[in-house]
Amino acid sequence: MTFSIGEQIRIGIFGESHAPKIGVIINGFPKGVAVDFDELRAFMRRRAPGGRLSTPRQEKDEVVFESGLTDGVTNGEPITAVIYNTDARPGAYASLLDTPRPGHADYTARVKYGAVNMTGGGPFSGRMTAPLCIAGNLCLQWLRGFGVTVGAHIAAIHGVKDAPFDPVSVSVEQLNAVKQKAFPVLDDAAGEAMQAQILRAKAAGNSVGGVVECAALGVPAGLGGPLFEGLEGKIAAVVFGIPAVKGVEFGSGFACAELTGLENNDPFRFEGGAVRTGTNRCGGILGGISDGMPLVFRAAFKPTPSIAAEQDTVNLTTKENVKICVGGRHDPCIVHRAVPCVEAAAAVAIADILKGSVTNE
Repeated sequence: MTFSIGEQIRIGIFGESHAPKIGVIINGFPKGVAVDFDELRAFMRRRAPGGRLSTPRQEKDEVVFESGLTDGVTNGEPITAVIYNTDARPGAYASLLDTPRPGHADYTARVKYGAVNMTGGGPFSGRMTAPLCIAGNLCLQWLRGFGVTVGAHIAAIHGVKDAPFDPVSVSVEQLNAVKQKAFPVLDDAAGEAMQAQILRAKAAGNSVGGVVECAALGVPAGLGGPLFEGLEGKIAAVVFGIPAVKGVEFGSGFACAELTGLENNDPFRFEGGAVRTGTNRCGGILGGISDGMPLVFRAAFKPTPSIAAEQDTVNLTTKENVKICVGGRHDPCIVHRAVPCVEAAAAVAIADILKGSVTNE
């Protein structure tokens, strides 16, 4: 199965977590973009597992381009890129066909697709964010030519909060600096506390969730549209394609419901001949259209459902209530690895809309 999204730049992700390979097909990507392969590798490493905070599964995530490039430059044809799974263990998931993991898609996948053994969660696995990151990084490289930069950090893990981005003055330098960190937070002391929470959950056979905050700078005013053409909806549609995302909010998000109009409205002013706002509670989007301010949003991630602690489930064959302890290799928290995935999702959505805007000029 291939799952696709986008209009001007359409990406289709295929494969399964423990299948021989996973990959992405990108249609409509601009011609003539010289791909920086070192940058792509560095981006993929940020998502890859490693260390005591992640799954022990080892995947190098080397990207192999099968079409769409000529001498490292996009040629206007569909781009096909794959990653070969080198540390897959499909046999570890055989028992889950009849005993679905609580919190996972095992049961709903069984209802929709029947008794098909989607090893490791198949297309529902977080492993499928690797092809998204390929597409996302290519879009990031193209967007740079328009002065657009996208970056993210861990906003919170299990109640421990990082310093937030300043929604008015977050800078390119700040976004680039946090990308260089092994644990991407603005406040390193908060990062240490977050890691302690993850390790405590891991020791208890449990897991924790959190929030990723993302900012896109240099997005020109005028992208998007009203109703179903809204920029928030376009971005959220891609972000919700990341397994484990359960909520997306822009600007002040749900907090705006507690404010008055006078408190929530962002006052306009001229600054250097350009229209700016004194605050940015709207997150850079008004009426579904970008206003030229930093585009800021947050994505909430649920705790990893595959945990070693005993849980209640059912046996779909015998129709009995049973207990389950999930084995295999799983992350006690996926939030730190999800940071580049959120950046990728935002880049894919913005590039898709921006290409349409450029084409229509």
